[in-house]
Amino acid sequence: MKDIRSITYTELEDFLLSINEKKFRAKQIWTWLWQKGVGSFDEMTNVSQALRTQLAESFTFHRAEIAIEVNSKDKTAKFAFRFHDRRFVEGVLIPSGDRVTACISSQVGCPLKCSFCATGTMGFLRNLHYSEIVDQYILMDKRAHELYGNGISNIVFMGMGEPLLNFDNVMTAIDKLTAKDGWGLSPTRITLSTAGVIKGIKALADRKFPCGLAISLHSADPVVREVIMPVTEHNNLHDLQAALVYYHQKTGARVTFEYLLLSKVNDSRQAAEKLARFCRPFPVKINIIEYNETPGGLYHRSYPNQREEFIEYLQSCNMVVNVRQSRGQDIAAACGQLLQNQQ
Repeated sequence: MKDIRSITYTELEDFLLSINEKKFRAKQIWTWLWQKGVGSFDEMTNVSQALRTQLAESFTFHRAEIAIEVNSKDKTAKFAFRFHDRRFVEGVLIPSGDRVTACISSQVGCPLKCSFCATGTMGFLRNLHYSEIVDQYILMDKRAHELYGNGISNIVFMGMGEPLLNFDNVMTAIDKLTAKDGWGLSPTRITLSTAGVIKGIKALADRKFPCGLAISLHSADPVVREVIMPVTEHNNLHDLQAALVYYHQKTGARVTFEYLLLSKVNDSRQAAEKLARFCRPFPVKINIIEYNETPGGLYHRSYPNQREEFIEYLQSCNMVVNVRQSRGQDIAAACGQLLQNQQ
């Protein structure tokens, strides 16, 4: 049987007509699925019991659940979500003032194997369906209200996986989250982060992607970047730069670069100069991230004086630079620490 949330609105209408139900029932069911986020047919209280029974006999209803929740001393919360096939991903809630940011996953594991990222050690198991991506929002939004008194205000696709290698499901999930007959979130409150999948960036440009785009760059030196990020082998820096020029021309949007400082790897003055040159063709914002060390990791975080020298050089080039504060380090919820090996 098909999952009820994997069919289109037209397919739902056709099903209802095939069982002699009125077409308008599709709107009622669709609202329960994609606006109210119910987890079962029994929760559809304005749908007759007979129709609910027929839906349950004709479709499955795969709903993610929170298997584990861990809370940090800084109020960050990390969740392990369990899906119908017993696969797991992690997501994170990060409160800041009256804002709550949800960090959402797009794949079970990740195929890119960036050498500084714990998720890459899992390997790649499968893509998430768009309903599984939306479920992370639904479940964490409920917990955000309970934990902080506010719902989710911002979403970042910076959890497990490479979003642009699960393009269709991620785009559909974003459409559901921003649709007026869905959750009605502003696209400007959503950021998609990619390691630099060029084909996907061009596809976003052609869609005039309305959300924010962040590039996990981490080095503007082709040799260094290929060592720490194997994705570079087939998505080189020259082509990535050209794709970002195209993206800016199509959207007019400024791109954010995520730059993880690794001691004696990418934190030198020379590295800063190469980064500044790489950024010349388009407006950017640089987010500097301190490395969150993981057990058995290959790298160490930059020394404070090296970090400050790196930042000062970029600022001297009139670049917008922010230092992103790591949250949830005590529960392994910070950047690069997400890892879920339960099967």
